[in-house]
Amino acid sequence: MKFTWFHLMPYRYLPEDFKDKYRSVWVDIPRDLYDPKVGHRLYNDYLDQLEFADRVGFDGLGVNEHHQNAYGLMPSPNIMAAALSRRTRHANLLVLGNSIALYNPPVRVAEEFAMLDVISGGRLVAGFPVGTSMDTNFCYGEVPATLREKYYEAHDLIVKAWTEKNVFSFNGKFTKLRYVNLWPKPLQQPRPPIWIPGGGSVETYDFCADHDYQYSFLSYFGYIAGKKVADGYWNVLAKKGKPLNPYSLGFAQVVAVSETDEQAERDYAPHMDYFYNRCLHVYNGFADAPGYRTLKTIKSGLLGQVGRQAALRREGLTWKDFLNEGYVIAGSPKTVRERLREAMKSLNCGHLMMLMQIGSMPPELVRKSTELFAREVMPHVRDLWSDWEDKWSPRPLPESERAMPAPIDLGRREVNGKSAPGATVRAESRSTAK
Repeated sequence: MKFTWFHLMPYRYLPEDFKDKYRSVWVDIPRDLYDPKVGHRLYNDYLDQLEFADRVGFDGLGVNEHHQNAYGLMPSPNIMAAALSRRTRHANLLVLGNSIALYNPPVRVAEEFAMLDVISGGRLVAGFPVGTSMDTNFCYGEVPATLREKYYEAHDLIVKAWTEKNVFSFNGKFTKLRYVNLWPKPLQQPRPPIWIPGGGSVETYDFCADHDYQYSFLSYFGYIAGKKVADGYWNVLAKKGKPLNPYSLGFAQVVAVSETDEQAERDYAPHMDYFYNRCLHVYNGFADAPGYRTLKTIKSGLLGQVGRQAALRREGLTWKDFLNEGYVIAGSPKTVRERLREAMKSLNCGHLMMLMQIGSMPPELVRKSTELFAREVMPHVRDLWSDWEDKWSPRPLPESERAMPAPIDLGRREVNGKSAPGATVRAESRSTAK
């Protein structure tokens, strides 16, 4: 079993009356609700949390791309991954991902992902999401009806740029390039592993199966509701004669650990309420532009995860409801171990992407939950799927071959107009400062 510590990086300070006073957390959220000084602290707190997850043994660190919203403050996840590539040593860097239909030309994704793979020593997982309707259609103005066609073309160009040995031309419908000549190329050859995030579009099942990519289901509703999507994916693989390897499925799940079940409710219930009732408060008109979801997906009965229908599914839910319906796995280490094992077996899932900072959770609670999980839960669930080979994780350089950040020599500096000796500090010193 593999564990990725996945960060949404929300804005933690939306007003209490946000849901009643403002129509959406996405697209047209008022700019005066954002304080850049608060944002400065949040970004650094969030990077500290990801770095801590690396130190306590998580297999991956996850970041993603969203625009014009308070749900996730990462319009460029590559910037976050670049910071992490120098400040972490062991965990894979899961960029889940770049919304490749939004890049013009998409070869920019191939270049930046190659840079990240090289800097990190081959720890990159390349995520290729289509992107939410809010991000793609309303924030970036892409036409819903042609979004997937543009996505598939961008995918073909990026993969060819990584794997083609010679300069080539690309003459697509949306992108035309006389010269494609990737410098640098990725460290992992022929390319980094590719994961495809999905929210329930049935076409994504076939796309992953046909290309042997990992399907990552990013769910807000937890493992019980997620079983329908997971079963749909496994049915497609079975029909195509593909092995039902648990590592070919990733699943996002909210997880919170405390000393006891009762303490978990006291610790985390207010922050779950913030997440589900403020961070996911999306105007229905932005949630699902006409043409964004295909007819095949609509006929399958899979519902969108934001907007009016999604809000009705969770309206009035209490902490116990969230636990019983599987939205959240929380409690003592023993409770979390048992629920997590049950959940991953029901989904046949080998890659768990854990949301451990959720909503308005402050750094001290995030650290507590992360440390308890790493020490008292993770070792007891590792044995799941030990009979299967994980073909969707990076192949990094051996530790002995990776470059280490050099010590920082501050040299001599002026103090009150006089020359004073500098100091030499290790590059990783801030990661332990609080």
